[in-house]
Amino acid sequence: MSGFDPSSLLQGTSFEPNQVLRGAQLTLVGANRALQNPGLFTSEHYKQAALAVVAGIAIRILVALPTLGIRFLLTFIGLFKDLSHSTWDEDVIEVITYVEHHVLQVPFFLMTFMRFLSPAMDHMFMDSLAWVDQTYVKKHKGENPDDLRAMYHPNLKMYEDAHERREGYGDGHSRTYDAMLAFGWRFGRKAVLSLAVYLATFVPYVGRLVLPAASFYTFNNAVGTPAAVVIFGSGLILPKRYLVMFLQSYFSSRSLMRDLLDPYFSRIRYSKEQKKKWFHEREGVLYGFAVAFFVMVKIPLVGVLVYGIAEASTAYLITKITEPPPPPSEVKEFREKDVHWENKHEFVNLPLDKLDKFNISAKYHEKLRPDATSEIKGRSFT
Repeated sequence: MSGFDPSSLLQGTSFEPNQVLRGAQLTLVGANRALQNPGLFTSEHYKQAALAVVAGIAIRILVALPTLGIRFLLTFIGLFKDLSHSTWDEDVIEVITYVEHHVLQVPFFLMTFMRFLSPAMDHMFMDSLAWVDQTYVKKHKGENPDDLRAMYHPNLKMYEDAHERREGYGDGHSRTYDAMLAFGWRFGRKAVLSLAVYLATFVPYVGRLVLPAASFYTFNNAVGTPAAVVIFGSGLILPKRYLVMFLQSYFSSRSLMRDLLDPYFSRIRYSKEQKKKWFHEREGVLYGFAVAFFVMVKIPLVGVLVYGIAEASTAYLITKITEPPPPPSEVKEFREKDVHWENKHEFVNLPLDKLDKFNISAKYHEKLRPDATSEIKGRSFT
């Protein structure tokens, strides 16, 4: 009699272990591909890298201010009361630091908010997408063009002006402002909810059930009821600190992935319901891709640099989990079709050098296939 396989609880969902693993593989391959791009090592990007380091230092200072303020207050209290034999002052500082980093995710918020202050991340995504197309053509040089996938960058580039003209945003400042408000509102709502859940864990008797219940509610739709029940049971055993970190890593990885995909969704504008379905169909792969970057972006100072590499790597990811976009005139039919990932279960079993297999026969792009003997003309990297 064979033993019970816990991974069987996830079969048939969008969160199968193989999908998460494939997402993690795409993290490594995408980062490697992005770092090979000579366009990342121009004077413009060196300048952005220097600004990123400065921003990382500024973020560390901003995050440390509340803790420093509390330390100053406790030192002031110590002038009138002997605190040498008490530990509550250190406990207060520890709790505040823990809430800042793991409950409210303040450093993560400050870092991701910077993308709205500069178009550097959008430019990096599009530059990297052109590089992915170019390396694909070089890799298959001499092969039959009919056996190659269509290009992503040329058509996606067409959507910038098309959307700005249709929405009447001109230089895009209004769109940026709206995006900043939406991001701030989304993060603020999640921060308040996270803090409320965390505080509810201190309620007598029922407090110990709050985090396991939140875990069940979170994962029920993503992984199914049986697996969510297992997670609920594990939550009753795990210490509260680790359960909070686990939940926040899941939510923050999803938020990170949403932000990294913003250059794509700002052009291919799905409805709210379509976007929800798009993410749900690819949830396992997206989580596997994002969680590794989420761990690295939390590293002090260098985290902002890793964030830039993650954005560049997302350009590689998008060529594996979507079909090449059509001209703007055909986007409505494309959106309705692309929300469903028809080959997701087959995709996770493909060799890494065959990941474009299901994009070759995309019916939208017969006229857009590249000449295998030519190169893609992307943005100039001088």
